[in-house]
Amino acid sequence: MQDPTPEETRGETSGGTSWLQEVFEAARDSSELSASLAEPPAVTVTAVERYLAEAPAGAAASSSSSSSSSSSSSSSSSRYWYDVTVWDGARQQRCHLAPRLARLVQRAHLRPGARLRLTRCAYRYDERRLGRGFPCLEGLRSAGRAAQPCPAEPCPAEPPRRRAPLRGDGRHYLPLWNNEDPYGDAWVAEKRPERVDVDVSKLISLGQLEMTWRSRVHFRPLLVRVLHKSRLRYYGKPEKKMDMPYQAYFEVADGSGMMSMVLWNSLCPEWYNSMKVGTVLLLEKYAIKTSYPFKTQPTPGDSQMKRFATIEISLNVRDPPAKISIIPEEVVKPEWGLPEVKYRFITRSELDDLPNNHSCDVIGLVTFVGRAERARKREHGEDFWLYRWAHAIDGTSDQPFILEIFATSQPDVFERIHPMTYLVCTQMRVVRDLTENPSSTIYLTTSNESQIFITGWHKGQPYTKDTKVKNFIQWTRTQNENDQMKKTVIGGYYPFPRPPNNFLKYCKDNKVESVLKAIGETGKEIEDLHYREHKRIAVQGIISAIRYISCSNAAEEASGMELVQKDTSQSLESSAVPKDDCVHKGKNTNLQNKEVNSLLEPHCSPGEQHQHQAPRSKKSSVKRKIPHRVNTDAAHLDEFQHEDSVQDKNGQAVSESLECCTDREGMSDTPETEETGQTCDSWQSDLWAKVKDKLMNYLHHSTIFPESIPRKFDYEHKDLLMQLYNLHAAVHKPKETRTDKNISEFKSASGLGYYEVTVLGINHDVAIDVAFLPLFCPEDPHLFQLEDIQNDTLLSCMSCISACQQKAAGNGRLRDTFPLSNEIIKAAMDLDGKHVVCILDICHLGEDKVEVFLSKIYKTVEPGVLDPV
Repeated sequence: MQDPTPEETRGETSGGTSWLQEVFEAARDSSELSASLAEPPAVTVTAVERYLAEAPAGAAASSSSSSSSSSSSSSSSSRYWYDVTVWDGARQQRCHLAPRLARLVQRAHLRPGARLRLTRCAYRYDERRLGRGFPCLEGLRSAGRAAQPCPAEPCPAEPPRRRAPLRGDGRHYLPLWNNEDPYGDAWVAEKRPERVDVDVSKLISLGQLEMTWRSRVHFRPLLVRVLHKSRLRYYGKPEKKMDMPYQAYFEVADGSGMMSMVLWNSLCPEWYNSMKVGTVLLLEKYAIKTSYPFKTQPTPGDSQMKRFATIEISLNVRDPPAKISIIPEEVVKPEWGLPEVKYRFITRSELDDLPNNHSCDVIGLVTFVGRAERARKREHGEDFWLYRWAHAIDGTSDQPFILEIFATSQPDVFERIHPMTYLVCTQMRVVRDLTENPSSTIYLTTSNESQIFITGWHKGQPYTKDTKVKNFIQWTRTQNENDQMKKTVIGGYYPFPRPPNNFLKYCKDNKVESVLKAIGETGKEIEDLHYREHKRIAVQGIISAIRYISCSNAAEEASGMELVQKDTSQSLESSAVPKDDCVHKGKNTNLQNKEVNSLLEPHCSPGEQHQHQAPRSKKSSVKRKIPHRVNTDAAHLDEFQHEDSVQDKNGQAVSESLECCTDREGMSDTPETEETGQTCDSWQSDLWAKVKDKLMNYLHHSTIFPESIPRKFDYEHKDLLMQLYNLHAAVHKPKETRTDKNISEFKSASGLGYYEVTVLGINHDVAIDVAFLPLFCPEDPHLFQLEDIQNDTLLSCMSCISACQQKAAGNGRLRDTFPLSNEIIKAAMDLDGKHVVCILDICHLGEDKVEVFLSKIYKTVEPGVLDPV
């Protein structure tokens, strides 16, 4: 019998001779069904796609015996498999990645656009199918860093995504980095509304349905409007074979009240994207089931609306097969009595008076958006929440909305949130803790029913009629775009929310098995991180040394840096990280855009520090910043698409940017000892001087990478910036959609340097270097919330001194400013020899780049009692 999908083994050829084809044919024809290559040519990865693995034989039968066994075994065998599409210049070939190499994907060594060499491959037959086989990648090494595949060749077309995965019985791929987003061509973008004759006399209301459903076998049609929509839920498990294990909840309503509706399985790819908030549905075939008691409940905009909570509408492909029609809004009649979608918009000035967990909707102008990060759903599991932070202002307060935005199954919107866009977030929840820390900063987080919208997605949305939305649009008309642009920041390390002031509260909030980690275990914690996974850990130790690293020193330490992969048995060989210049010339730009005028400014940012550097002290030389004037004349158009108005504005601005000019001067290999009252660039305790040469283990994780630095937003390069601060895409983007601009060429939004802090273990046998990055944006003092660390004397001093440095730099008065002040040294000496608990923020940035930042210090006063420093 012929292979049912012969293109799987033949690949996709664009002309010419393909050595990939020859290699896989050789593997298929060999007695061992494998082939090794001594000097293979380089290939380019064009796609990396993830899908649910099959459970080992017998796993399904024992899966229900212990819920904990699955989580404990997840570390030894991956829950997911990967197919990798590679291109050799003549042919694309989709291959299965050997499961033992899955770590390469999880740490973003193997990603679209990467260049690699295939050292070993195999051919595997599916024993349960006739004539079905697939190539397998079993040995890989890096072929160097290349931003684009084979520059001399045209970039290959994006590989089709509707094909089934190569291995197992799965029929669809998952998004690469989370499970909540639709992915692939199976997901219908939007179904067209249908012209359907609605016979009102044959309808049944939701209220009538609740009273009579037990006595009915077949139900009369329902005519409802969607009021709320949940994110997708993926419930696939390796031991359970299901085609499309998806589920989505909706809250629908008619004139009698509101009821839950559930979309199941393969109906999700067909209908989920089309069932928007405000959509009118005619349901002619459906099932009724008792409600699931533990699902989340959105807060209705109309508090008087009756909720029917005992039953829910079930839409599935069978029992019975659902019959669904979307009714165009223009044919909806008032006499049908369908309720309008109502909202609970608040202004920033109203937020401070709202209680914890209060539900609300917000609109604002985005001034900051953080990088996309991931958080593990369960300790030791392989499933992640995808989220990012954003700030938005609405003109009613000098404080912004601080928004924690989890993926809402709207990847096109989530990935395109950028500064100067108008952001709407619905069904947000207030997060505050008045009992433990009344002064803590309030923020909003998404709920299961949240929806997000940015400029370009507002047209036709029901909220455009809301009074507070209209008031916001009126406020934006009074604003100068260039003034707002100066405040915009994107990406980088964002230390929020800050740990609580009390360590016992930190322990209470933490849901891991063990709150405190030994310093020696930190390496294992870092090694287990997945790509863009953020984690917060606590270690006991003694603050033993502090060193200030300026922009110039950081750049020097980054030069020639080589990243070493620890597990070479299953990894790509690493390559050198290119040296990033610290000085870039300003240039004139002339830009017209529908949202905002962009100012291109030079920058100065910390570079990369060697990851395995021996402890040493350096004298830093900090030069005066030399101002260069950049004249930018640009016309722009602000647009908010709603039913009432579309506004146009034109403006001009002259911007003054600062160029960072630094040089590298004498470095000392021996630590400095300074008396308490003097200024210096390093400090070490007497204890550290005695034990530093006798340590059993010394971990160096004080590297600051370019991705760690918040950058001033540059509208001209917004697509590149969004790409850099989103996760790697599953499919490589063609060269035409990218620029060659490097991330370090964008101006830093934070300070002039950072601090390396050495924490000695309480048994004096291990130590770790970590970084403290003072974050201060003079254009927007509220961006990094310095007041949240005022209870940490040492960290507060380092932050405030750095903020003063940056202000002085802006005035050209940096010459007389030194990194370590009397206050910093005094605060450090107050901790000399004392046991403290350090809260560390760790995040995997891809490949071997892991940032480790000091976020909080707690001092142990006596056993069992911990207070903030």
